[in-house]
Amino acid sequence: MAGIVVVGAGQAGSALVAKLRASGYEGPVTLIGDEPVLPYQRPPLSKKYLLGDMELERLFLRPESFYADKGITLRLGQAVTAIDPAARTVTLGDEVIAYDQLALTTGSEPRALPAAIGGDLAGVYAVRRLSDIDAMAPEFAAGRRLLVVGGGYIGLEAAAVAAQKGLNVTLIEAAPRILGRVAAPETADFMRDLHRRHGVTIHEGLGLTRLVGKNGRITGAELADGSRLDVDFAIVGIGITPGTSLAEAAGLTVDNGIAVDEQGRTSDPAIWAAGDCTSFVYKGNRIRLESVQNAIDQAENVAENMLGAGKPYAPMPWFWSDQYDMKLQIAGLNTGYDQIVTRIVGEARSHWYFAGGRFVAVDALNDPRAYMVGKRLLEMGKEPDPAALANPETDLKTLLK
Repeated sequence: MAGIVVVGAGQAGSALVAKLRASGYEGPVTLIGDEPVLPYQRPPLSKKYLLGDMELERLFLRPESFYADKGITLRLGQAVTAIDPAARTVTLGDEVIAYDQLALTTGSEPRALPAAIGGDLAGVYAVRRLSDIDAMAPEFAAGRRLLVVGGGYIGLEAAAVAAQKGLNVTLIEAAPRILGRVAAPETADFMRDLHRRHGVTIHEGLGLTRLVGKNGRITGAELADGSRLDVDFAIVGIGITPGTSLAEAAGLTVDNGIAVDEQGRTSDPAIWAAGDCTSFVYKGNRIRLESVQNAIDQAENVAENMLGAGKPYAPMPWFWSDQYDMKLQIAGLNTGYDQIVTRIVGEARSHWYFAGGRFVAVDALNDPRAYMVGKRLLEMGKEPDPAALANPETDLKTLLK
């Protein structure tokens, strides 16, 4: 019996192998990861870990003893270079490992700036892996000059950490505004003001022409308006791409991620996929979700289906971002919204998204009650009254009745 092999030892991979054992699977389980550390949480990397408020051991999703106790073979610091679907094997260095079923939880990788515009200079960092954060951590000394390229959540979180550590931070976003793809203008306005109050300089609608350096290390940046910035280092947060190279080489269907059916099966019946690397049909559209919640829930669903459960995956998307003393919590997907309802109660505020009159998502800024009620409304399929939401006197819990 060859058993089950899981390629990708991140949040999804760890959740998948744990669920296999919890569901009663007794065959061989092998978890393969190309990083030389135990599976760990990624969200704290650009927040508490970078700030120095979280120790390395607290990043680990499970202790090493968990995998040993559950009979899960860990192959860490080793990259799978090929999949042979016909032979049902994966190649790991000089070794060929057989599988009965294979799961791909290969995550995603940050988009890099081209070398032609200085993306390969020393002192230019991405935020994705533990090694990325460990490499950039010594740069975070008070008074140094940081350029953040990209005004999404990763860039804003990195800017917040740097500002809290006393660095001089400039953030540039080529699009007309920060958070352009993921949040309403109302949420972006609040976040912009929050960062500016903490001393971050934000330029929107301003692209990067190139990074410049001396002796192979970044010293500055030339911007699209002809201006130049002197910088000590840069963090690039311009999006991520799904980890599909193994799947593509193996001939699996790829469509903005490894395409899976409602159960998480790829175009090969013996190969499954879960997490950031996958795309699946949600409310009639093929989408890809980049979140911890999706990685865990989809991976656990796939684990059960590998054992014959036949359960369709029905996600309830939620996300969060911590910046300074502000926690942004998001429930739902705001795709296609055409109306925003703003609710302000004291220091708490929330932005409620509607599309064609239907409630689809909420952004809650230091407002856990709005987040919890909004998430519950989405789960229940209830449609809150926009006027009631906007009224600060409304007890949100009454909307659940």
